[in-house]
Amino acid sequence: MNYWSATRCKEMIDSNQALAIDIREPYEFTYVNCGFKNIPMAELTSFLSTHDRSFPIILMCQSGRRAQAAGNLIETELGFKEVIILEDGIQGWKNEIDNTLTLD
Repeated sequence: MNYWSATRCKEMIDSNQALAIDIREPYEFTYVNCGFKNIPMAELTSFLSTHDRSFPIILMCQSGRRAQAAGNLIETELGFKEVIILEDGIQGWKNEIDNTLTLD
């Protein structure tokens, strides 16, 4: 598992080199999001069960803790080879990419 800055993650996303997943709950995603695909943590293994295990996955949550737990799960349970955690979660995205996001 790797921990990357929002800037580095955005470069991967913009060049279609990674699947970006926001694992927060739908109510959190509806309140504020940065365009990642919303797949709540409880649904993640089911969603990824048919995906290519070699294609990079970027996981994002509020702070990074849930993403780290989910990353461990998909690496060990599903065998994904490249799992990337967005450092500082959506706060990191706001700080580096989009300061118009409202997190309060």
